Amino acid sequence: MKRLTVNFIIITILLTLSLIPIFNTWDKTSNADINSNGDLPVVGSYKNLKSILADLEKSNLYLRRYTIQVMESAQVMTANEDVAVKSSADSAQGDYSKTNVQVAGVDEADVIKTDGKYVYQVNNNRVIIFKAYPAEEMKIVSVLDYFEEGFYPRDIYVDDKYLVVIGNSYSKMIPMEEPELKEDSEPKILIEPPFFQQDLLKVIVYDIKDKNNISRLREFEMEGYYLSSRKIDSSLYLVSNKYLDIYRILKTDQEVSPPAYRDSLNGDKISYIDYDKIHYFPDSVETNYLIIAGINLDDIQKEVNITAFLGSGNNIYASRDNLYVTLTKYDFEKSKKFIIKNPYIKKTTSIYKFKLNNGVVEFSNEGKVPGTVLNQFSMDENNGFFRIATTTGEVWRTDQYTSRNNLYILDKDLKLAGKIEDIAPGERIYSVRFMGDRAYMVTFKTVDPLFVIDLKDPYFPKILGKLKIPGYSDYLHPYDSNHIIGFGKDTIELPRKDGSNQSMAYYQGMKIALFDVTDVNNPKEMFVEIIGDRGTYSELLYNHKALLFSKDKNLMAFPITVMEVKDKKENNKLQYGEFSFQGAYIYNIDLENGFQLRKRISHLDDTDYKKAGLYDYNYNKTVERIIYINDTLYTLSKGMIKANRLDSFEEINSIEIPMPKQY
Repeated sequence: MKRLTVNFIIITILLTLSLIPIFNTWDKTSNADINSNGDLPVVGSYKNLKSILADLEKSNLYLRRYTIQVMESAQVMTANEDVAVKSSADSAQGDYSKTNVQVAGVDEADVIKTDGKYVYQVNNNRVIIFKAYPAEEMKIVSVLDYFEEGFYPRDIYVDDKYLVVIGNSYSKMIPMEEPELKEDSEPKILIEPPFFQQDLLKVIVYDIKDKNNISRLREFEMEGYYLSSRKIDSSLYLVSNKYLDIYRILKTDQEVSPPAYRDSLNGDKISYIDYDKIHYFPDSVETNYLIIAGINLDDIQKEVNITAFLGSGNNIYASRDNLYVTLTKYDFEKSKKFIIKNPYIKKTTSIYKFKLNNGVVEFSNEGKVPGTVLNQFSMDENNGFFRIATTTGEVWRTDQYTSRNNLYILDKDLKLAGKIEDIAPGERIYSVRFMGDRAYMVTFKTVDPLFVIDLKDPYFPKILGKLKIPGYSDYLHPYDSNHIIGFGKDTIELPRKDGSNQSMAYYQGMKIALFDVTDVNNPKEMFVEIIGDRGTYSELLYNHKALLFSKDKNLMAFPITVMEVKDKKENNKLQYGEFSFQGAYIYNIDLENGFQLRKRISHLDDTDYKKAGLYDYNYNKTVERIIYINDTLYTLSKGMIKANRLDSFEEINSIEIPMPKQY
């Protein structure tokens, strides 16, 4: 453990020394629409920034925070082996599927989108556009290749007018110039700057009215690593984290520039967000900038709205009116004595709320709750109240600091309205789903309790019922107002090998369960489907966008890699399976018959399967998404798009996608 901690500190210092911004060569002006963001204090000047960060350094919080994270992760590894609602897919206008999103009307970027006739795919540093419908005429109509410009697309949005491509860009290897000094500034000692590269979040907007002649309308770049984005009608919102070089700021005389961005409306000119426009949260100072940008695509010539905070973000949730950014905080002063052998650091979640209005982002309120959140589904907004589920403590501990799970309800000002605490001690949250006046929470350690929680009175939430079953659910998806589908893993419980009386749960194949919560006091597991053996996995277990679901069409599909044990041994229940299938599983699902597997569609041919090893296959043919347009089902991998009839699943057509020339 000591070696792990020392190694991490060394790596942290080396990374700090290597990440020096290059934006000093840019024009220090700002043409963007920058908001005042309420009554938050501003950084004001570079001198003030150094003072704020110096206070942070004195407390050593930023270094101790990351050290503890590594130590806790290592201990967890030794304690655990792995351990009438309508779906957003049904809410699409027209008879074609849309990305499975958390909130209806709030689009989320994905690697594949369709507009009902064409399909758009992020594919090996390219975006490929197919004419997909009718399937008999399927063909590639355009390829946007970014290899030469050093842009790496990650996600896309598509609407009737625009294709929006979001990714990472890397600036040219150029040296820093001597910084501009103000008249009243004291002379500074400058050292020869090194050459290096800076990571940027980049957005490219295309006019796609003519699919054979797609034109690039606008580009926008801003510093930082891409955290997430949302698109609400024609408004696009982007969130990034930019690491601050605290060593260079505090230990050298070279001035570090404030956050920079480039908007093609202003050509190649680089703009900066002035320090008197950068705000900070007094109780949540970070060695990082949280940068949020908004673009109104309906007014494509309008300046970008950009705002920056001396802060950071871990997860985001967005309703149509508000954006919430959460950050894990480590309360060292309120924790027990810092003991390297078995530390306990109290963690809380800071919540930052921002108003969204046609591409304009404005800070609204700040709140805080105990514990940490799992992901975006741990949060929800309903009738002006913000609901959030957290886990406190550690699941691997058996003392008073063992894990406990909580649900908090905050009002519009992020003040506490109601709460339920100490749910399932010793377990942690694996999935949460908020549905109107109810919440469903899955916790896990050796069995899977599904909790049904009543939120009708936000000041007095209460647990209505729970169900304990083997396995766990990583993702919960609504079937209707009284039924919910859980996607996760099957598990078996075996005694620990350390001679204690405790047991451990070991995951097996993928598990799908349909729960009936009509009687909220007695939820029931109606149907269960187990796929494959130990080692089986699906992107759906960590990315909800991999699910295709339509209650109206009685359709459910997702990509999966199936591992099967060929020679099962009774005395070895922990055998890993061998590779047996990769592709899409397509189900009919209803309340009478449960899950009915209708078809397995793979892009691998017989030769591919014969070549596949125990754990290996042609990854270029990994099915990533399943979509439908009218009466046709499409499966897409990096190497192929295949069309099947939606009624009989008979194959209509398929085309192979060529690899880039540089591969």
